[in-house]
Amino acid sequence: MDKATRKELRRTFLIADLPEPLTRASAHVQLFDDYIANTRIRLRSIRDPETKQWTRILQQREINDTGKKIEYAEIFLNNAEYERFEIFEGTEIRKNRYPFEYEGQMYELDVLLWPLWGLNIAIINFENEDELNDFVPPDFLISEITADKFFYGENLVGRSIEEVQAKIAAN
Repeated sequence: MDKATRKELRRTFLIADLPEPLTRASAHVQLFDDYIANTRIRLRSIRDPETKQWTRILQQREINDTGKKIEYAEIFLNNAEYERFEIFEGTEIRKNRYPFEYEGQMYELDVLLWPLWGLNIAIINFENEDELNDFVPPDFLISEITADKFFYGENLVGRSIEEVQAKIAAN
C-alpha cells in the first residue's frame, strides 16, 4: 500500500514555456484534478500516456499560509471506488506534468490545458527548509507565485486564460 499521508516543502513559479530540451512530446504524465467545492478535497487522476495506465487518488490538502508547506492525506482508489466519486467530475483542471532536471535540481513543469492553455507553472520540492529558503531561481523561472492563492488549483477552476493573464499583468 502507498503512503496515506505525506508532506511537501515547495515553491512555485510561472514559466513562459518548457525549457530546452523539453518539448510537448517529451515524457510526461497527464493530471486531471477535480476539486470538490468548499472543501480541501480533490480527486486526482493520473494517466501515463506511454503505458495508458491510470492512478486514481482521493486527496485532502492542507496548505500553510506561505504556500510552501503542504500536507496530503491520500487514499488510492480502485476503479469501482473511483466510479463512486465520478459525480465530482466537471470541476476539473487538466495539465501535463514534465519532470525536468536542471543543475542538479528536479522540477515538475505543469503545462495547463484548455481553458487555461498558456499558463505554465514550475514546482520545486525540497528536502528541508534550508534548501527551500536558499534556493536561487534560475532564469527560466519568471516570477514566484508560491503564496498567491489565485494560482491554487481549486481557485483556477472555472477561470479563463484571460483572467489569468490579467492577474499576471497586475502583479
